[in-house]
Amino acid sequence: MRGYDSRTEALFSYVTPESYVPKNHPLRAIRAMADEALKGMDKIFDSMYSTSGRYSIPPEKLLKAQLLMILYSIRSNRQLVEQIHYNFLYRWFLGMGLEEAVWDHSSFSTNHDRLIGSDIAAEFLSRILAQAERKRLLSREHFTVDGTLIEAWASIKSFKPKDGPPSAGGSKNDTVDFKGHKLKNDTHASVTDPDARLYRKGKNKESKLCYQGHTLMENRSGLIVKTEVTTASGTAEREAAKSMVKRLPRTTRRITLGGDKGYDTADFVRDLRSLKITPHVAQNDTNRKSAIDGRTTSHPNYATSLRIRKRIEEGFGWMKTVGRMRKTMYRGIDKIAWQLNLHAAAYNLVRMKNLGLGAT
Repeated sequence: MRGYDSRTEALFSYVTPESYVPKNHPLRAIRAMADEALKGMDKIFDSMYSTSGRYSIPPEKLLKAQLLMILYSIRSNRQLVEQIHYNFLYRWFLGMGLEEAVWDHSSFSTNHDRLIGSDIAAEFLSRILAQAERKRLLSREHFTVDGTLIEAWASIKSFKPKDGPPSAGGSKNDTVDFKGHKLKNDTHASVTDPDARLYRKGKNKESKLCYQGHTLMENRSGLIVKTEVTTASGTAEREAAKSMVKRLPRTTRRITLGGDKGYDTADFVRDLRSLKITPHVAQNDTNRKSAIDGRTTSHPNYATSLRIRKRIEEGFGWMKTVGRMRKTMYRGIDKIAWQLNLHAAAYNLVRMKNLGLGAT
């Protein structure tokens, strides 16, 4: 029998967002782990807010909303707030009722600015890792390091001489002819984002204004344990690697550090050995002598590190395709470092869920 297109709406509704989310939905495990990490951060949040005045958007909701933006590739705060209006899954994840008013996008952005550049994202990442540690998912001895380029939120047209005259054009998008001009970081800087540097990944690659993001991965479960953002340079990856491994908790067992051929330099290998860390970096013996000798390559763990080290690229790939790290929408190292920490936490949550951690 044909059904009729009735447009009569019920006067009352007795359902909650919880009833619309399937019991086996992957976001259930992620929310459980995120809520567990946020439980112990009340004192940190309290120290960031005044004891008087109007109530702001709860920082827990701000942080979880940013997780939604990363997990579902939402491009802006405006789009996020719009989708919270009608997306029951998002309301459930944030702990909002069906009749609860959604914030204005400008209020959301203003409140969110309080968190950017703070230590909140780093603390959240550490508490996510603490849950993995309790489940014995983390290795304390074997790690991998790598770096990637993060395109800056600045146009190449903003890359101007440091001691040059101000632009004479009145347009916001003046025509610029770079032909015959050498653009160098020593003599030029972006007026939009002074921390950005002109850099290219290799020969025949396009030069872009960018930063370098660095991650340190433990080899047991492939979770990101440390992050760092630096200006782009030819030595930034090795300098960031040493900085991150120095922040690792020391153990009585020998630590190994894997990496690609870019880390195979005499200075870097020597510095790692002075830190009591065994360098398991890939040998770069093309027209040169590798700094990794037979005492390292003959050990069976070296081959294992070379095989596992490629897993770190999965994190970069996820953060650049699913997340928003391919081209950042922030300016300045501190803000981009905050963004990278939160992306690393989101990536770890997804990976931990796939490893079976988290209530469903």
